Amino acid sequence: MTASLNIALSKGRILDEILPLLGRAGIEPREDPAASRKLILDTNLPDIKLTIIRAADVPTYVQYGAADLGVAGKDVLMESEGDGLYELLDLKLARCRLMVAEPERLAARDDPKSWTRLRIATKYVNITRRHFAAKGIQTDIIKLYGSMELAPLVGLSDRIVDLVSTGQTLKANKLVEVEHIADISAWLVANKASMKMKHKPLTSLVSRLAEIVEQG
Repeated sequence: MTASLNIALSKGRILDEILPLLGRAGIEPREDPAASRKLILDTNLPDIKLTIIRAADVPTYVQYGAADLGVAGKDVLMESEGDGLYELLDLKLARCRLMVAEPERLAARDDPKSWTRLRIATKYVNITRRHFAAKGIQTDIIKLYGSMELAPLVGLSDRIVDLVSTGQTLKANKLVEVEHIADISAWLVANKASMKMKHKPLTSLVSRLAEIVEQG
């Protein structure tokens, strides 16, 4: 009997981009994840199911074995600091970058090399703290869950740390990128116990996906 695999996915850009890749690997959900109210979806393969959850929860579900595999942005993995999973494969999807940004008026006379203490709004509290601590820069971090660009406009913070894709939202709010923290893309992660207990089906699927990613 073939061991079943549960893959944790999150709605949004990653889901939109991972479904065609899974399709090329022969995995098709029986229902449209964007339309279905179900959180666990059957696929055309009886031994593979898809669990649809919040992006930030993917590492937790995988770490604690509620899912064998998961697809999460590198930003989510860096922020969660989970040690109960393996980062197996860069899927090279949903690419963007994690940046420090500030108002244009501040950037015109600012030099990041002179930073000593910053007030930053971000949802990436752990990443931000580690990044600036490594440079010896003190930070007052204000955690927000959305609309980061608003924070400097209303005086809540001097700068923000956020994901940037096209940069159009920053530009529309008169903000500019001033420091690069990390390049971000979607990664395939696995539960450590599943790697041992379901080694054959899991590694077979990972190999298939790796070939597809390599083909581009």
